[in-house]
Order: sequence, then structure tokens, then C-alpha cells
Amino acid sequence: MVKRIKLRTLLIGGCITLFFLVLLLKVFWIQVVSGEYWHNQVVTQVERDQVIQPKRGTITDRKGNVLAADAPAYTVVVNPSIIQEYDLENEVVAKLHQLLKTPEDELRKHLSAKDKDGKYLINREIRNGGWKVDPELKAQVDTFKEYLKDKYEVIGAVDTVQESKRYYPENKLASHVLGYYRKDGTAGMGLEAYYNKELSGTAGKLLYQRDRKGVPLQGSESIYEPAQNGKNLKLTIDDTIQYYIEGAMQEAIATYNPKTMTVVAADPKTMDVLGMASYPNFNPNTYGSTSSMEYFRNNATQSIYEPGSTFKIVTLAAAVQEKVFNPNETYQSGMIRVGGWDIRDVSRNWGTLTYLQGVKRSSNVGFVHLGLDKLGGERLRKYINNFGFGVKTGIDLPSESSGAITFHTQYKSEVATAAYGHGRVQVTPIQQVAAISAIANGGKLMQPHLVKEIMNPDTGEVQTIQPKEVRQVISQESAVQTSSYLEQVVSDQEIGTGRLAYIDGYRVAGKTGTATKVVGKVYDHSKDVVSFIGFAPVNDPKIAVLVVMDEPNKSVGGGTAAAPVFKKIVSQSLQYMGVPKTGAKASKSDSAAVKTVNLPTVPQLTGQVKKDAQNALLKQGIAYETVGKGSKIVRQYPEAGVKMKPGQRIYLLTEDSANMTIPDFTGVSLRDTLQVLTLMKVGVQVSGEGYVVSQKAQMVSGKRIVNVTLQPAKETVTGVKPEETPDSTTGVASNQKGSTAKTSTDSKTDTTASPSSSRETSKVGSSAVADEKSAAAIKGEDN
Repeated sequence: MVKRIKLRTLLIGGCITLFFLVLLLKVFWIQVVSGEYWHNQVVTQVERDQVIQPKRGTITDRKGNVLAADAPAYTVVVNPSIIQEYDLENEVVAKLHQLLKTPEDELRKHLSAKDKDGKYLINREIRNGGWKVDPELKAQVDTFKEYLKDKYEVIGAVDTVQESKRYYPENKLASHVLGYYRKDGTAGMGLEAYYNKELSGTAGKLLYQRDRKGVPLQGSESIYEPAQNGKNLKLTIDDTIQYYIEGAMQEAIATYNPKTMTVVAADPKTMDVLGMASYPNFNPNTYGSTSSMEYFRNNATQSIYEPGSTFKIVTLAAAVQEKVFNPNETYQSGMIRVGGWDIRDVSRNWGTLTYLQGVKRSSNVGFVHLGLDKLGGERLRKYINNFGFGVKTGIDLPSESSGAITFHTQYKSEVATAAYGHGRVQVTPIQQVAAISAIANGGKLMQPHLVKEIMNPDTGEVQTIQPKEVRQVISQESAVQTSSYLEQVVSDQEIGTGRLAYIDGYRVAGKTGTATKVVGKVYDHSKDVVSFIGFAPVNDPKIAVLVVMDEPNKSVGGGTAAAPVFKKIVSQSLQYMGVPKTGAKASKSDSAAVKTVNLPTVPQLTGQVKKDAQNALLKQGIAYETVGKGSKIVRQYPEAGVKMKPGQRIYLLTEDSANMTIPDFTGVSLRDTLQVLTLMKVGVQVSGEGYVVSQKAQMVSGKRIVNVTLQPAKETVTGVKPEETPDSTTGVASNQKGSTAKTSTDSKTDTTASPSSSRETSKVGSSAVADEKSAAAIKGEDN
């Protein structure tokens, strides 16, 4: 008996000992051998690494108006576990289908989703219909959530999670400049893509320890690295000028229904791009619903085309610089034979012309003489290159095209056609604007740019983008002389091809263009690209504009279709910019006076919502400046009912605070400056007389004071007095009185293609190759 007890004791003791040995071995294995693995498992469950997303930078126009910014958005989430437990699938599917427009079969997949263990999920995002929806739709989902709570006492079956998405408050305005930002966090095009690194910022993180419920453990250490928000971009674009551009384009599109249309406006002195638009366009808020990829093409920087006679500005400038242009020298117009090919003017009835008359009539024959006979192929090619053609301008937009200048200087026919913008000459609109600006600003080729400032919102550091001069193309004297000749293309109401671009009170220089397009390998005389390029005022250039229409539905030239668009944009813009009118005259043989523009009466705006007041002024073409951050107009200057003066703008005050940002009064009269600052409760100290040329705000005894410096309006800037225009035959200034512009008929000139190997040309938006033997005539111009 005792022996049996001892054996039982030994057996039990041995088992217990063995158990403890196994336990010790297991503990040793877990803590020592596999310690690092299990430590990592614990850290994974206890430590939480949370990514802190940065805020994407805001994009504003040059005045600070928001063009792109992050806005609140919400993602709809469902809980399949709860929905299945309470048998709510059919009801939830029906309601979310109604709200989100998501197909019912797709919703059922979300509501029945399971994990790898076969259990219903507790969180499921509804994509794409419920992904980053607007607050209005979020409110409707919340109403349904409350309905489920009240009826079924269910919480969490349907919910929303706050996120953010990119919002473009002006919708289609400047869409090709801005581009778009996808919901998945990638940039699509435009400035959003080009400056994506600056706009994106750097994500931060928060590392902390938590319990199983997610509550941070007391006494635990945490690591916090703040996010670096994206930088803000202030553009050179002015949204008011952009509005003028797109409004004028809509009117032209309604009349001519072109395949595409492009307008670029810039400050000639700095190549700040003031406005840029392409048609067809898109809404970056709803980019996904755009029907064709062609809508995303920015013709201003990506499309290449034969420019036609707008390219004659280069030949003219080169001839003036090389002193081979004599405005009084004559030649026989009509037709010229070069290398066995005939090049024709639009009319054979002009007879003998002076070269200045040839410029005003846009005579192809005259420019062939200038480019081929007087300059020669090598010198012409040198100036074309120096004006920036054939290479990218370097504008801060992605996918810029370099164009193509491929004519051979040893082939006379190719040099001849290049002299008036045909043949192996393919350019982009932005290249042409840079070239005309070089003539306007005294001969300096400037690099175009769209961003004026880059600001770090975390530090307040501001990086200012300075204008960049590429090279001096022609001398200032040659630029002034070339400008005076181009001015007569507009001011001469008898023979000037650009007469429909004439603006009463402003000196305008410009050039028309009409180029036949290539279809396949031949020129199709039923398809044209018509354009107008110019700048104003000639005596102190403020804006240069190019208008291009691809395949208008009517047989018109640049002078008829594009010049009026230029006129509308420039006249509105100069008025908005506060540029005072001068005594500029249009010349015509009957010496009738030019009609006076009826100036508008100041409307009643006080008490209106700011946006409504701004839209009303934009529709009337009245320049304005908004002061303050309020949502309603509390005061205005001038008062309602007052007749506006030339160049005057309306000031809209949206606050009563004396701390409002002081507007820029450059170019404004002393009277207007005093009135606005008085309304703002700001003191003024004045030096000089005339118009404001500079201002400086400072605090004196606790009160804001603005020191303004005045100077009289400029009488001469480029060497020609404002009231003078060069004579139509001698190039010397005259004081002929003009009359209103009469309707012009665009001329189109027949020329032959080059006898060399196949001539590569392109239509706007695509390229094609023309066989030089296929078309005996190319419509060159234009008027």
C-alpha cells in the first residue's frame, strides 16, 4: 500500500516536474529565442503610427482671389456587420442608390463584404459615388443616418468621415492654367502638376502607445513630427482680365464656331501672363466627366501651327534693325516668282506700293522682298531664332511644345514663305506673345511666367519670382520704329488690315494673320487658322494679346474675326487697369472724327452681396477694386448715379474697419485716392501733383498714414507723342483726324509650296506634312 502511494507520488511529481520543465522551456523560447518577434507583435498592437496629412497650398490670382484651395469633403462609410444583423440591406441600398447614384449591385457588394475569416466587415467606404462628397450630399446622408437611428435604434450602420478635396471656386475659369487635382492625391495637369512638389508639402506623423480600445497610455512617450503644409502660389493671372478673355471668346465662338480657340494676354514689360484660355475647356471640379481628352489640351503652350501673317512682325523687326526697311521705297505688288513658284498677294490691283503700305495691306510680295532679297536667309533665320522660335519659352507649365523652324536657307522658296509665316514655320501662341512683347518693351525677349510669389504658410517666407530677360533681340530704337509701323496697321482706317482692332483713346499696334491648314499632305483651302496679335498703348505698353481661331465656320480672316476679339479684351482690360486715354487718332482720308465712347453711370452697389456686385460690374465692363474681407458692400466710391471718367474704377468697401488692406492706387488721380482713403479712415500725406506713382503706409502716433507720390501723366514714352500717329506714306508722325472703323474684308493670298523636299507643317493641336507639289496655291493672308 505504502509502495503504491510512493509510486503514485513519484508519478505525479514527475509529471508536475516535466510540466514545469516544458513551461520553462516555452517561456525561454518565447522570451529569449523568439523575443524579438513577439516584441514586435506587441509594439504593432500597442503603438500607433498616425500620418498627419499636410494641407495643400492655395492658388490665388495676382490680387489674392482664390482660384484653387482645399475644401471640406466627406466619404460615406457603411457597417456591413450591423446592416446584416438588423436586416437593413434592401433599405440602405435603395436610399444610397438614390443619393449617391451608385449602382445597386455595387452597393450590395459593399454591404455584404466579409473579412478573410468570413465575418462581415465593420467599416466599408462607398467608392466612387460616396467618395469625397460635398457638404450638401453629406447632410442628406446624415438625415438618413438619423432616420435609421429613430426607426430601428441603430447607430453606425451608415456614417460619413471628414476629409478634404480640391475645390475650384471659379469653375472653368483658367482651367488649362490651373489643371486639376485628383481625389486619389495626384495632380493632373497645369500648375497643379508643375508645382505639385511645392503645393503638396510634407506629411507629418504621430507615434504613441495605446490600449486595446485605442486610448493613449498614460505615461507613455510619444513622437510628434508636424506636417509641413504646402506652399501657396500667387499667380500673375488677373481673374478679371481672365473673365474678359473668356467672355469675349464665348461671343466669338457663338458667331464662328471654331474647332479650337486660344487667347493669351501678358504684360509686355515682364511677360507676366495676365490671362490664358483655350477652347474647348473643362471644369476642374468635375474633370472626370469631361467627354474628350482634347478638352484638356492647352493650345497656348502645346499646340503648334503655321502663324501666317502675324509672323511678319519678326521679318519687319529684323529689316528695321538691319536698316534695310525704307518705308518710302516702292515695289510692284501682286505676284512674285521664286524658285519656279508663284507667290501672290490677295489682290493684284494694288499696283506699285511703298513698303509701309505693304505692311499695312499685309502684302506677301512685299515681305518676300524684305525677307529674301534684303535680309537673306541667314539673317532672317538668325532673327527668328533670337525672337525665341523653335525652342521652348520656359513657361512654368508642363508639356510645352518647342514648335519647329525647319526651313533651309539655301532654298529661296522656303526662305520666301518663312518671311510671311508659312511653310516650314511652326510656332506656339506663347512664343508669339513673347515675340510681340519684345517689340513692345524696347527689344527685350522675356521669359513668360505664371507664378508671381510662392509663400510658405507655416513660416510666412515669401519667394518673389522676378522677370527674366532672355536676350536683347533688337535695339530700343528699332523696337520703337517697328511699333510705329505696326500701329499704322490698326490706325489707318483706309487700308490697315487691323483697323477693326482700333480703340478710341488708346494707341494700338498689331498684325492680322490667316493661314491655310494642312490636311493630310496638302493645303486645304477651306480650312484656315485666323489670328490677331498686338499690344497697347503703344506709348507705354500695358498688355499684349494674341487671339487665334482654328477653322472658323465662315470664310473670314484675322482682321474680321480675331481683331474685334482683341479690341474687346484690350479695351476692357485697359479701362480696368486704370490706364488713362490719350489723344490717339485713327487716320482716314475724309478726316471725320472718331466716335466718342459713352461712359457708364455708376450703379447702386451698397448693400449688395459682394459676388453679385462684382459680377454686375464685370458684365458692364466696369473696372473695380474690392477692399476688405466682408461678404457685403457697405460703402462704394464713386457714389451711385455719378458719370464715370475715362480710366476710372469703382472701389467696393466690404468692412467698416480701419485695418483693411490698402489697395494699390498706382495711376489713380489724387481726388479718387483721397476719397477712398477717407472712406477707409486712413490719413494721407501727398507730394507732387498728377497721378499716383508710388505709395507707402506707416503708423504715425497710432494712426495709419499713407504717403503718396504723384507725377503728371506721361506725354512721351517710346519717342512718339500720344496724339501723333506715323504718316501712312512717310513714317513721320502726323495729326490726321480719323473716323470710326468700317468693316474690313480679310484678304487671303495664294502662294505655292516650296520646291524642296516635303514641307512639314502643322494644324493647331496636331501635325501634318504637306507635299509641296500638291497645292499650287496657299492662302497666305489675311487682313
